[in-house]
Amino acid sequence: MQDGNTWRQLGAVLGGGALAGLAAAWLSVGHNPGAASAAGPAPVVAHFSLCHTGGGTNCVVDGDTFWIQGEKVRVADIDAPETHPSRCAHEADLGDRATLRLQELLNAGPVTLAPADRDTDRYGRLLRIVERDGQSLGEQLVGERLARRWTGRRLPWCDAADVS
Repeated sequence: MQDGNTWRQLGAVLGGGALAGLAAAWLSVGHNPGAASAAGPAPVVAHFSLCHTGGGTNCVVDGDTFWIQGEKVRVADIDAPETHPSRCAHEADLGDRATLRLQELLNAGPVTLAPADRDTDRYGRLLRIVERDGQSLGEQLVGERLARRWTGRRLPWCDAADVS
């Protein structure tokens, strides 16, 4: 039978490894952009729930915004429909579908959060290109017609007749 010291030592080793993994993921989210290796940021794995309002940990806000490890991230290469508030029924439906699809894509396995043209947006969100195996999840959403490529400004998702 193992004594208490051995179990404490094993716990310290395992806990230290978990903390090191969390620290590496935290850095790859953007707190130290220079820390990424030449191969790029380290993959991040988490389970994402939904959190349409407020802060969160590992949850999807809408089709182009999510929280990971306490940091709010804006998918930098796309514009997805608004969900809160949406401006018409079409935008609400498309925005809900984009939100659920982003959640599904994030939960499908490791992603990397690659730097964009700048670190944060005017709301303080980290701007990142979200990739799996070198492929942009944003581009996947664009290909599925749930988002469009980011052009530098938001464009309306509703026709003038649709706006409520």
